[in-house]
Amino acid sequence: MTVTSPLGFEAAGVAAGIKASGALDLALVVNRGPLQNAAVVFTSNRAQANPILWSKQVAADGVVGAIVLNSGGANCFTGPEGFQVTHRTAEAVGEVLDISPGDVLVCSTGLIGDQLDGEVLAAGVVAAAAALATTGGEDAARAIMTTDSRPKTSVRSGDGWSIGGIAKGAGMLAPGLATMLVVITTDAALEHPALDAALRQATRVTFDRLDSDGCMSTNDQVSLLASGASGVTPDEADFRAVLTAVCRDLAEQLQADAEGASHDIAIEIIGAASELDAVEVGRSVARNNLFKAAIFGNDPNWGRVLAAIGTTSATFDPYDVDVSMNGVRVCSGGRPDRPREEVDLAPRAVHVLIDLRVGEASATILTNDLTHDYVHENSAYAS
Repeated sequence: MTVTSPLGFEAAGVAAGIKASGALDLALVVNRGPLQNAAVVFTSNRAQANPILWSKQVAADGVVGAIVLNSGGANCFTGPEGFQVTHRTAEAVGEVLDISPGDVLVCSTGLIGDQLDGEVLAAGVVAAAAALATTGGEDAARAIMTTDSRPKTSVRSGDGWSIGGIAKGAGMLAPGLATMLVVITTDAALEHPALDAALRQATRVTFDRLDSDGCMSTNDQVSLLASGASGVTPDEADFRAVLTAVCRDLAEQLQADAEGASHDIAIEIIGAASELDAVEVGRSVARNNLFKAAIFGNDPNWGRVLAAIGTTSATFDPYDVDVSMNGVRVCSGGRPDRPREEVDLAPRAVHVLIDLRVGEASATILTNDLTHDYVHENSAYAS
């Protein structure tokens, strides 16, 4: 049941008429309380969509009663009219739920530059409110899909409390606190400061390390809503651990559904002088198109790995680095090791292990290969 698994939440997904296909395109998730605490992280892209500008104001006090999300249009670079559409959508939610519009988060996803119809969105909100149910999480997950091939959901339980989530994203997956639209709910009884700290820590090691194509969206938002309906206040470390598990699960589902990808690549960096160095090195490989094209061609071209990490400012000796691919060490101390022919890159899952041999820090970056299908889909995309 995803976001409606935790107590105190209802959700719905409806076809409001935003998408010409008639598919589900508007989702509503409502926190019935007794608490309405929240934390949100946003894209760090300086170009930010109108829903981001609105939701930043809403999230400032840590109180959120509902979140409305639409697919079929990003409402970005649509001028003052676009912001008024966002405002009007929040007002429509506030009216049907009898809550303040200032407690309503708004999210949009789709093509940049197209105006959304405020009348259509408002009518969709009314329809979604009428369909709200404690079993509505699956429809909500489908309603936020754009180029996604399937909905992404996750549920984990603690001792007397639970966390559920839905996510969308298949392209423009690159970090900046968040990497897509995600709604996470919990019935744990936690205040905003604890939620905020937990969410930022969880996104830092999960969503922030998903770097599928190096392209950062204008609409990225990860929202965490807490109802307190379980009556249980968990240990904060326990809560962070379960939240991180949910975020990691959703991040891996997003990676697996990346547009046109044929390989899911985990780039694990060990032996780094610092975690920042490990992340920088991993990201340099994840964003290297020559490396990504080689993996698409099932070519264990470790030279492209070394060339990519040589562009970083991390501490290491490029002539004293080990590289393994799917369990075969192809490079040792900056020199050839096992024959490339021993590496099997036919499976979808690819594990690249890079040992910098200078310290104890580590990090893993998730990415995908660069395929013909990715280029085609993004050359033809419109929603």
